[in-house]
Amino acid sequence: MAGTARHDNEMAKKANHRLQSATDPIERLRLQCLARGSSGIKGLGRIFKIIDDDHNRRIDIKEFKKGMRDYGVDLEKDEITDLFDSFDRDHSGAIDFDEFIVKLRPSLSKARKNLIQRAFRKLDRTGDGQVTVEDLYGVYDASHHPKYVNGEWSEDQVFAKFLENFDTPGDPDGVVTYDEFYNYYVGVSASIDNDIYFDVMMRKAWKL
Repeated sequence: MAGTARHDNEMAKKANHRLQSATDPIERLRLQCLARGSSGIKGLGRIFKIIDDDHNRRIDIKEFKKGMRDYGVDLEKDEITDLFDSFDRDHSGAIDFDEFIVKLRPSLSKARKNLIQRAFRKLDRTGDGQVTVEDLYGVYDASHHPKYVNGEWSEDQVFAKFLENFDTPGDPDGVVTYDEFYNYYVGVSASIDNDIYFDVMMRKAWKL
């Protein structure tokens, strides 16, 4: 149900190849995130979440530069400033973190978006917009997991590990929001050119 190492390797190769000719700062940042795998954009999101001390989801230029540096982004100082200015359209000196992440995501076809939405709705049995361990009972079968079979993990531990695939890297809280789930599959999608393959993969994984 998660992206495979093969998908991540393919995506990294494509992203690194396109980086050689990309000139737009937003595209260059997007490709650097994708080169890190399915969780690349989520990883950048985690950096900004840590920096946003007052939790207002607004980032000023100083915080933005620090986030880029902490994430190891390979952009010139002028490019980072231009990138910030392109988001700071009202010239307030701060950008909306959520809008930034949304614009950073690779575009998805309507059909792919629909599949991701359907998969999340299937997981989110309570309909509260969040997926927890409790939501997985009857939806995700833990009985074939090797560590469950040998008695090393309980069913709840298997579920918790499963949720970490979609949770914020380095800061898992056991709760997966739609944005986290969507960001994850945006990364997976970027490694798959064929719409039919993506469709089959999602339907098979989530029994849609």
